[in-house]
Amino acid sequence: MKSKSLIIIIALLIISGFVFFTNYNKIQMQDEKVAATWSEVVNQYKRRADLVPNLTNTVKGYTTHEKDVFTQVTEARAKVGAIQITAEQLADPALFSKFQQAQSELSSALSRLIAVSENYPELKANTLYQNLMNQLEGTENRITVARGRYIEAVKNFNILIRQLPTKWIADMVGQHSKQQFMAENEKQISDPPTVNFGQ
Repeated sequence: MKSKSLIIIIALLIISGFVFFTNYNKIQMQDEKVAATWSEVVNQYKRRADLVPNLTNTVKGYTTHEKDVFTQVTEARAKVGAIQITAEQLADPALFSKFQQAQSELSSALSRLIAVSENYPELKANTLYQNLMNQLEGTENRITVARGRYIEAVKNFNILIRQLPTKWIADMVGQHSKQQFMAENEKQISDPPTVNFGQ
């Protein structure tokens, strides 16, 4: 009878160990996928930030009275450069929100810069400007794709660590939900922007 109980206990320990290590490995794989997709998001944002000085200088060469726009772009780019967030920090909602806010400000400033350029047909005909705009458009598309992959990776990770028995294992090893991109003001984003060249 004792040997039968011992066999049952050993079998339960083996099964528990198998469940633990299998789920632990799944958590680690999903965590690495989140980190890799986050690196791509950061890489594409950096590519955009690197295009900003050339684009600003090209537009500046054709315009004479748009100093406010250039200042906004420069300040927004500086904010983006000042906020660095690693894959390990993705569980910090405050830091993630600051990162997202800085990127949104740069996007808005770039939109204003592009709107200014619409007033200068000779600028729009400039080959360097056209090339920079093509690069910027391509980068914005890459950012969208990278963010989409990140959102999917985070969704899969967060679902995994909320399911049982994986939740218990995630709690034991200190894994927490990762932050998702979100719109601070969804109503504002759903409304098309107003562009007024009469001012």
